[in-house]
Amino acid sequence: MTQTKYFFFNGESYRTNQVINLFDLITYFNYNNHLLVLEYNNLICERKHWKTTFIQNHDKIEIVTIVGGG
Repeated sequence: MTQTKYFFFNGESYRTNQVINLFDLITYFNYNNHLLVLEYNNLICERKHWKTTFIQNHDKIEIVTIVGGG
């Protein structure tokens, strides 16, 4: 039996019964993973850890996108 996990993503509440890593999450929401910084539970999470960091109950994930300009 899979346990429902509740988490926050960019300030919005979500729930899932799936096993999801951070890379799966940003792919699902169609983010360009080369132009963002990911904050996981108030700490910057390095890109090399995205596929091995799995969403747990009550996690907080924030995406900061990098925008160029002149």
